[in-house]
Amino acid sequence: MRPTSCLSIRRVFAAFAVCAIPTVFAADVPPAAAPEPVTVIKAGRLIDVASGRVRNDQVIVVQGGKISAVGAAGVTAVPPGATVIDLSSKTVLPGLIDTHTHVTGDPTLPPYYGYGISVPREALMGARFGRETLLSGVTTIRNVGAGGYSDVALRDAINAGDVIGPRILASGPALGITGGHCDSNMLAPEYNDRGEGVADGVDAVRAMVRRNVKYGVDVIKYCGTGGVFSKGTRVGAQQYTPEEVAAIVDEAHMHGRKVAVHAHGANGIKVALKAGVDTIEHASLIDQEGLDLAQKNGAFLSMDILNTEYTQTQGPKRGELEEFLRKDREVAQAQRDNFRKAVQMGIKLTMGTDTGVHPHKDAPKQLAYMVQYGMTPMQAIQAATKVGAEALGIEAEVGQVAPGYAADIVAVTRDPLADIHAMDAVEFVMKQGTVYKK
Repeated sequence: MRPTSCLSIRRVFAAFAVCAIPTVFAADVPPAAAPEPVTVIKAGRLIDVASGRVRNDQVIVVQGGKISAVGAAGVTAVPPGATVIDLSSKTVLPGLIDTHTHVTGDPTLPPYYGYGISVPREALMGARFGRETLLSGVTTIRNVGAGGYSDVALRDAINAGDVIGPRILASGPALGITGGHCDSNMLAPEYNDRGEGVADGVDAVRAMVRRNVKYGVDVIKYCGTGGVFSKGTRVGAQQYTPEEVAAIVDEAHMHGRKVAVHAHGANGIKVALKAGVDTIEHASLIDQEGLDLAQKNGAFLSMDILNTEYTQTQGPKRGELEEFLRKDREVAQAQRDNFRKAVQMGIKLTMGTDTGVHPHKDAPKQLAYMVQYGMTPMQAIQAATKVGAEALGIEAEVGQVAPGYAADIVAVTRDPLADIHAMDAVEFVMKQGTVYKK
């Protein structure tokens, strides 16, 4: 029998290969992706927070939720078919960033009412308050304390499009010592009530940080001093030892999470700064050494200088404990005076309003207080945009109206650089290219 030639074998395999190729019909070819819609905003005045200047008659091109171009009208091309939003009579600026919120908290409820609110109910309340927050002009928040990871669930629901709300960086339950500000101290001992984030000792605080990371938090928050709204705590008293604080900060940073500390008192603030904490929340009684440390370390102060009037006028109506009202009175003016000192020193300050202690829709009103206590209107707006983004570690994503940034844009009719109270009522809100208020 004659052996098959190499040429014959090649022909056989070639024929097989041709037969093996499936027939492709036009219907099998996936259609080309439709181009993303383009929106063009005509801005009469655009506040450039990076340069600290105002640019007149600007065109902002938005595509795919991001800003693709910003430039002068008549020079910047308007793509054919683009949806045009005419804000030529408005002042346009980046969406605001609130670095200290409690988005699942209702400031109108009496002190003991919260014991009847389940975690699912808290999350649903957060959906309502998240909407209010967004429509106020705040497009990004850092939430620093919520039960049962309800803020994590709300963040995920917003990201999935189930509900509308701001971009959220969530902390879940805040860490605290037994009997401290982040414990639950309202009920009698026989109820054995305990705060969800309570952890005592170096090993326990490391484990709690790991638990929060496990359940999806973006930031670690702990309570380093007493607080106003915690029964039996002294506002200025240190909570957590330096060793425990060092463990919290080290563990959080190892997992790529920034650390925010609730700290009114000077000693608790200094312990936190020496351990490398990222942001000081409240900072009411910070002393000169603490201010110097914050400046040296490049730490951010998030000082809620807006809310005392609400607490003092509305607190008695909802049955707030006199202990809480007294402590608020004791620290309110000291906090505002220290805010002024921090401004004069050039320390990095954000807009952190503590919404949930006061109405969520009122967050932008803090800007006027920031101006009253030492900032220029431009500095206040920068604190609530660019600087806030830096504090949260998302400065490459949000905080500016510039190419490559998320299309988080707000507008007001009056010029906020002439009268910062213009920001009290934001009239236009866009988040990631979608208009929510027009």
